[in-house]
Parts: sequence; C-alpha cells; structure tokens
Amino acid sequence: MTKKDLTIGMLGFGTVGSGVATMIRDNEKELTQRLGVTVKIGKIVVRDLDKDRGTDFDGDKLCTSVSEVINDPSIDVIVEVMGGIEEAREAIEQALSAGKPVITANKDLMALHGHSLLRLAHDNSCDLYYEASVAGGIPIIRTLEDGLASDRISGIMGIVNGTTNYILTKMKEENWSYEEALSKAQALGFAESDPTSDVEGLDAARKMAILASLAFSMEVELEDVAVNGMTAITTEDLQLAEQFGYSVKMLGFAERDQDGIDVSVEPVFLTSSHPLASVRNEYNAVYIYGDAVGETMFYGPGAGSMPTATSVVSDILAACRNLLLGVGGMRSHDAMNPRLIKGEAEQHAQFFHRLLVRDEIGVFSELTSIYSRHHASLGSIIQRPGEKAGEAEVILITHSLSRKNHQSIISDLQSSGSVKEIISQYRVEGGVRA
Repeated sequence: MTKKDLTIGMLGFGTVGSGVATMIRDNEKELTQRLGVTVKIGKIVVRDLDKDRGTDFDGDKLCTSVSEVINDPSIDVIVEVMGGIEEAREAIEQALSAGKPVITANKDLMALHGHSLLRLAHDNSCDLYYEASVAGGIPIIRTLEDGLASDRISGIMGIVNGTTNYILTKMKEENWSYEEALSKAQALGFAESDPTSDVEGLDAARKMAILASLAFSMEVELEDVAVNGMTAITTEDLQLAEQFGYSVKMLGFAERDQDGIDVSVEPVFLTSSHPLASVRNEYNAVYIYGDAVGETMFYGPGAGSMPTATSVVSDILAACRNLLLGVGGMRSHDAMNPRLIKGEAEQHAQFFHRLLVRDEIGVFSELTSIYSRHHASLGSIIQRPGEKAGEAEVILITHSLSRKNHQSIISDLQSSGSVKEIISQYRVEGGVRA
C-alpha cells in the first residue's frame, strides 16, 4: 500500500476520543517517524454538533452520521470510542464488513461480542484491536498477544478496576466508611453516579473475561465469570485483615490447570507481602503466572483520558503499519482450546470466616463437625469475646477447599442454632501457587 498519509475516522468524541485526537495532533512528528507517513484525523462522529467541547476540532471535521464516516473512501481506519453496546457493535460490524480496520476501547462490547467481531475481522482480512478495553494505559492485551506469546499462561490475578481500589485504599488508610469513600470517588470522577457496575464487580468481570480468552486461547464468556461485589466490606474487616497480615483487595482471577479454567471477581484477603497489596488508589495492576517466565506484574493508570488514549493510539499505529505492509487481518484469533469451564466442585480456594456464636459448651464441637463434614480442614481458629454476654466471636481460616463445599458450609452455618451471624467471609490468597 503506497500512501503519503493515513486518515482516521472517529466514532465518538468524549473523554477518551478527545484524548486520542489531541495525541494524534500533538505527536504528529513522532507518529510520522514511526510509520513513514502522516496520520491525521479525517472525520469525527458526535451526537450534538452545537456542543461546546472546548477544543479546536470543531467545524468541517464533525458530523453526526456513522455511515458517512465508515463509507468515506478517504477514511482508512475507524476508531470506536462512543461507548454503549448495540450501536457500537453495528458500527464496528459495518466497518469490518467494509474491510476497514477498527480500534475500540469498548470493554462491554468486547466481553459480550468480542469473539464474533474478531471472526468477522478475520473473514474480511482486516484488524480489530482493543488494547484500551482493559486496564487503560497498561499494555496488557499486547503483552498477552505478543510479549508472552511463547509462554503458557497458567494464571492471572489483578486489580482491574480503579474505583474499587480507590475506595478500599481510603477505607484502609483514612478509616473512611464505604459510603464516605464512594462519595469521594464520585466527586473526583473515579466513580459514576450509579456505581453498580464497579462496586458489584461487573466492570472487572468483563475485563477478566477478555483477559482469560486471550491468555488461555479459549472462548470465555461473561457468564463464565463468578462475581461477588464489595458493598458489604467494612472498615472493621480491613483492620482485622491487617491484624492477620492481609490487605483486602477487589481482585479478578483467571486460573487454568488440566481440569479447565476458573474465572472470578471478588473481595479477597491478600497477604500483605504480595506486590498487588501495595497498589493504591485508582491504579491498576495485573499479575501474570507463566510456566516459563514465572511471575510478572504490570502496573499503571487503569483509566483516564490520556492513559486510555495512549493505548488507543498504539493500536492505531499497529493497524496503520499492517495496512502499509499489506498484512491486515492476518493475525489468527481462533481459539486453540475448547471451552472447559470448571464447576464449583472443581474450583478451589482458601476462605476466611468470621462468626458470631453462642458462648456455650459444645459450640466448637458443632463447628468443627460442620467443616469436617464438608471436607474442610482448618488452618487457624481464634476465639474472641463478643460484645454481649453469652456471645463469642470465632475466626476461622480454612485450607484449600472446593467452592461447592464452601457453599455447603455456609448453608450449614446459617441453619445452625449455635451460630448467630456470619459476620463476614472472604477468599484468602496467600500469593503462593502450588
């Protein structure tokens, strides 16, 4: 392909889109040096032409028609940063069907329709890049596709949502309540007015589905991810975790062995010596276990206009380079492995339980009977006085057991006359893999 310049059509011009346009304009010399041709913005789709955006990208570059941009023969590459699912999916399908490479930052879309969109890209000999869909400015997608392509990835553990990490940091360091920390996160723009997607783990689940699909070369669907939110976490939980040598983190897991894969998002008691335990505020970090490389961690800003734009522009460069070389769409996205998702009986972890029990003879015997009945051995048992007479607090940390047996234990504890309340329960991650 012989061209003096490559032209970008942008679908959307919000926080990320304006960052992308700014980077392309301000770094024109660097981009030209890397590609040998000039990269420029051709047209930008917006919803309201009259809106004051505080930029100089107004005028004849703006339009309201997605089809006008995609069907423009002068547009070489499409960048989708409009958000949403159905409208974005239709636009990307239209662009790929027209043989134009697409870059997207849309994690919701890729988690739900990524597999079919990647197949469509391959069928039309064009590229679909989505680095910015996970962990903002951290190049984790490219790391899995290229940097660690020669290794066999056995596990991923990560903080992939900055909102929840900010909330937990402030609860721990400032002794704020969950509500106070969430309110501050919203005031700073780290959390939406409706924070459900973040605090209930849905945002992180989408990202873990994307990472697991790549890492394990398997079509992992969003419904394969077990999700548990963080709204029940209290400052007392964080203080108690610290006493036991743990930090509470909202973590995503993707693990593989010969029996299949296990993907989850949940609050975790993470040993304080683990590198992820020191990740503060709105930052993200992804910890990868490779059979050959061992353990590696990737750390950086997980959101924001310019960090996310950095990933988008990197994808633009990759797509443009492939166009110039005539190798667009030649990357294989076919899943090498059949879907093999573990059931609860095959998923194993350690657990922390904090119980309020009757302070009576025979209670400990009943508790140990419940745990042993479901094949759970206990690594630690501590009893503390309750706040009221006749009550005691019991803290137990199990050895590894299946999630199915763990749920059976919780059910039996809830129906036990000796247990007044299950105050809290957490997965425990020691950071050491067998």
